[in-house]
Amino acid sequence: MSVNSTVTEIALNTIRVEIQSLKLLEESIDKIFEEIVNLIHHSKGKIVLTGVGKSGIIAMKIAATLSSTGTPSFYLHAADATHGDLGMVEKKDVIIGISKSGNSQELKDLIPFLKKNGNTIIGMTSDVESFLAKQSDYLLYTPIVKEACPHNLAPTTSTTVQMVMGDALAISLMKLTGFQPQNFAQIHPSGSLGKKLHLKVGDFSDYSNIPSVSYEASLKEVILEISEKRLGATVVEKKGKLCGLITDGDIRRVLEKHENINGLKATNVMTNKPVKVDEDMLAYDALKLMQSKKINHILVMGKDNNYRGLIHILDFIKEGLNG
Repeated sequence: MSVNSTVTEIALNTIRVEIQSLKLLEESIDKIFEEIVNLIHHSKGKIVLTGVGKSGIIAMKIAATLSSTGTPSFYLHAADATHGDLGMVEKKDVIIGISKSGNSQELKDLIPFLKKNGNTIIGMTSDVESFLAKQSDYLLYTPIVKEACPHNLAPTTSTTVQMVMGDALAISLMKLTGFQPQNFAQIHPSGSLGKKLHLKVGDFSDYSNIPSVSYEASLKEVILEISEKRLGATVVEKKGKLCGLITDGDIRRVLEKHENINGLKATNVMTNKPVKVDEDMLAYDALKLMQSKKINHILVMGKDNNYRGLIHILDFIKEGLNG
């Protein structure tokens, strides 16, 4: 067997081992899970995720996922908690402690203080007989067949199962709270994801740089306007009303067809029905429209149905919306 085929088999076996445990996790979802989701949904406090080691990293990720989908949460390192950070926890907060073994010393040290504080504790562990399982008010059982690590030591399967359980919690809560794309946009304003959800075409239309020519303009005047405004196109207007669009591509095609262009006017070259969008349209939707129609320019129209601007497809790409 070649080295490459050996590596492929190792990879496939790793995936198979983890899938086996995910199937067990699927079978473990029951009424207790429903009770936990409803408890979190009706909680007046925040959700505090805690753990150490690899489980702590998963706890951090779950806290981030919950927060980004409408359930206020934060991560508290179990060791730091008993060295002053416990002050961040209020009595109304719900605690989710994560540990594969359920016997991490840091959690053993922390849980008595949380119970004394009156917090509801949800344990996430693979051992139902562990300290964490027995001391928790509710248990999220994360069963595993074995770690994918050949020595059954490195956290691999166990962290995958924990991660999926966290996703199941987050998505369940998302459904209960009625979390919608507009809510997502409010807490994800930056980056391409946020822009897809809230940036409108009117937000980056340059209303001070609007290329425009009369329908009677000569081809030379059209070329000068396109060159001056540097958007690769210009609109054509007749008596103040939009009547067409001319792109640099249109100019090239005319030059290819006609040896003498002296008598050509804008009206002879323009596209009569250019694609127009409302200035309140999401920029990402406008981009998808342009891609579907295979065009490079789109006209932005105001609420009064008047021409407000011209956008080139590269403007969307500059905004990080090309995905």
